[in-house]
Amino acid sequence: MKTSTISIDIELDDNKVPQSINWQATDSTADEKQAARSMMVAFWDAADKAALRIDLWTKDMMIDEMADFYYQTLMGMADTYLRATQQQELSDDMKNFAKEFYRKFRATQLKQ
Repeated sequence: MKTSTISIDIELDDNKVPQSINWQATDSTADEKQAARSMMVAFWDAADKAALRIDLWTKDMMIDEMADFYYQTLMGMADTYLRATQQQELSDDMKNFAKEFYRKFRATQLKQ
């Protein structure tokens, strides 16, 4: 059986706020570590029936980038849910929510 490894390095400031996030995967086509401004990692704990999550972002992450990140993550989650369950209607509901979320975000930006 093959093993794949994903490593994540977080550089923190004195207040333990992420300064930088870098990641690398053994099966990636990239030779060097990749920089990121934000990350979300979730694991399913079957014993406790609970999601264990790590959500981090750097000081450099802009609000519009965060909205884009959430929109794209929600859309990706909807696609994953569809592949895993074949529940088209629920996947569509998730995508509609993501679109409405992004529409409302953009509307708030236009007001500023």
